[in-house]
Amino acid sequence: MAEAADFQSTSRSPARRWLRRAASALMGAPLLAGLLYVPTAPPASAAEKASPSRTVDVSLDTLAPTTPVEGDTLTISGTVTNRGKETVSAAQVDLRLGSRMGNRGEIDAVAKRTGFTPGDDGAALGGPYSVKIPKLAAGISKDFTLAVPVEKLGLDDEGVYQLGVSLTGRTASARYDRVLGIERTLLPWQPEATAKKTQVTYLWPLISSTHLSAETGSDDQQTPVFEDDELAAELAPGGRLERLVALGAELPVTWVVDPDLLATVDAMTRNYQVKEGDERVPGRNQAIAKQWLNSLDKAVQDDKVVALPYADPDLASLAHRGKDVSGSLSHLQPATEVAESTVETILHVKPSVDFAWPVDGAVDPSIIDIATSAGADKVIARNDSIRDELPYTPNAARPIGGGTTAVVADASLSTAFEGDMTRAGNSTLAVQQFLAHTLAVTQQQPGMLRSIVVAPQRMPTAAQAQSMATALRALSAQRWSQPSDLLTAAAAKPDDRATTKVPGARKYPAKLRKRELPVQAFQAMKVTQDTLDNFKVILTMASRVVTPFGNAINREMSTSWRGRTEPAAAYRQSVQVHLLDLTSEVQLIEKSDLTLSGRSATIPVTVQNQLLQDVEHLVLRLTSTKPTRLKLNGGDAAAELPVTIAGGHSQSVKFTASANANGPVPMTAQLYTEDGKPYGKPMTFTVKVSEITPTVMLVIAGGFLLLALAGIRMYTHRKRAAARDADAAGTPDAGDAPEAEPQAGDDPEAAPEDDAEADPDAARPAARSDEPEQPSDPTPDTGAQSTDPSGQGEKVDR
Repeated sequence: MAEAADFQSTSRSPARRWLRRAASALMGAPLLAGLLYVPTAPPASAAEKASPSRTVDVSLDTLAPTTPVEGDTLTISGTVTNRGKETVSAAQVDLRLGSRMGNRGEIDAVAKRTGFTPGDDGAALGGPYSVKIPKLAAGISKDFTLAVPVEKLGLDDEGVYQLGVSLTGRTASARYDRVLGIERTLLPWQPEATAKKTQVTYLWPLISSTHLSAETGSDDQQTPVFEDDELAAELAPGGRLERLVALGAELPVTWVVDPDLLATVDAMTRNYQVKEGDERVPGRNQAIAKQWLNSLDKAVQDDKVVALPYADPDLASLAHRGKDVSGSLSHLQPATEVAESTVETILHVKPSVDFAWPVDGAVDPSIIDIATSAGADKVIARNDSIRDELPYTPNAARPIGGGTTAVVADASLSTAFEGDMTRAGNSTLAVQQFLAHTLAVTQQQPGMLRSIVVAPQRMPTAAQAQSMATALRALSAQRWSQPSDLLTAAAAKPDDRATTKVPGARKYPAKLRKRELPVQAFQAMKVTQDTLDNFKVILTMASRVVTPFGNAINREMSTSWRGRTEPAAAYRQSVQVHLLDLTSEVQLIEKSDLTLSGRSATIPVTVQNQLLQDVEHLVLRLTSTKPTRLKLNGGDAAAELPVTIAGGHSQSVKFTASANANGPVPMTAQLYTEDGKPYGKPMTFTVKVSEITPTVMLVIAGGFLLLALAGIRMYTHRKRAAARDADAAGTPDAGDAPEAEPQAGDDPEAAPEDDAEADPDAARPAARSDEPEQPSDPTPDTGAQSTDPSGQGEKVDR
């Protein structure tokens, strides 16, 4: 950013500044002269090379007030730590006021400097405004506090000043005073309100990583199942998300919310389960979730809320890797629609869904196309992507064509708190640098009203959120800025000189491209979506499956997976495996080989539904691979029958078959949806055809008749033999009944045989049923656990 003209028009007393610098030089002259009398002291430049001014680490932990006015006392506290190997003696901590910064580039340069430079760091204030430390051993730290009235600093014109805290001392190897450590910060000086104030829009993101799985309970409430219970730590007092809500409630910010986070926390307020290996244990953090949602509901009521598409999809990954995978882009529009309804239902506010936010505000033409395909007409970019070659910071909003507005956030302000803010020294420096940049923006063009946007990191830590809040509170006096919101910033009049050109694809940062989701991720999502589309058409309560899995697929393309390749792949796999497990609950029961005896029969195939809801719109197709030997439905090679099964039940579907020749016939059974797509795996079995002709039947009948006659003859011979044995035994007793005498014309030996011929059917065995009961033919409803296959050698119905 070229800002060479910053502050040039605001300097009001160059003569005064020259006099002050000359006085500083004269004050330093006696000290320099004194050093010349020390015989062992080398030249200053040589001394700095021999013992750098970073021997002692100086940390500035607090600076108050952050934006002083006349009459204030500036108080700075911190710590000095001896990082060298020698003891420092006769040490003194001093405050040094450097020069006023001429532009924003100088502010960044000061923040990067480390070593002491006599000409640039100013003279030590000295006197009562210093702290003496007689001895500082190696590795030892000492605290200090400096308190200086503002009028003693010699501040003249409004602007941003360099402020340094240094430690001067001696060591055994260099027994003369020299600066052994220094830390610099920035001091905004604007005691009176400016005529034109910069409008500052600060985005306050509520975004988290994925915690909710696609799995739900089988109860009516569909109890959600979480991948882990780590979100509770973020919601609990002192947690990252709890701090963001508590701090944001007191600040003039624009809330940027991922609706998936709201839905996840809302699910935690009721019964939920957590995965622990293969087990599911009850979740126990309902109270924490309720408290967080209640606090957020109150915090956002008077503020603007922007809802990102559901689960915050990675727009750059979609543009660079996913757009060539069929169906990937179709998720964006539904994700935007469900985002609006989710926020409105849970937070009771109507959010804006007109904004898209690519990672780090980095854009190229393909990202803009993807971002606007979901209905957004405003894209949050950053000025290290869309660069302005201007000597000042223009308004954030500018048209980029096609009815799309780019809201270009300020990169320096947006990245100000990305470091380790748990260290007080880092936080203090970051806050002062942020305030310095905002004042510098206002003083670049004092007569021009401008609107800037700050888009911080997506998931700031609790410490980073605290530092952000400290900086925003410091601006509350509104001496050079005033708060605004994102909708107002997007509607501000664009600067005519600001660039409206979107950078080409080659300028997209390579470090960001390396962290994008791979093409394989979008291919896996397509497989899952295709499976879901094929599954939902047979369900009578499709929403119980479509909603959790649709949201899970959205989570699979979340920005939060960047740089987390293995967890992202594991989540995608878990979603796909669970969906396949559900689809396999509707399946064909395996059959053993069948035997068909005769010209016609019925072939049963059992379909099982172990889901808790009914299934319909299914068709069972049975195919004969040898239709010349075995045909279905009176002459076709294949036959289809509709299938509708109640939840937890089975159904036996029977096909009519006719045989033309003996031999084995492989059969294939396959379920299809009504639109002709295969459902599940095919099942194969063999029908053994064994046809019985009329001639064979006559031979068999004749054989049975001969066997019957032979049995009758054997019976009469045994009876005659018994009668002869009785006659040979003698006359019967008086009490015995006399044997009936045969009538005239009767032939005793021939009578039994004649009786048999007179009633030939009396000795004929009972005829077999034409349709015997088949033990392998399952009943139409076998219940939820009827999964046993048919028995070996089963016969079909005829």
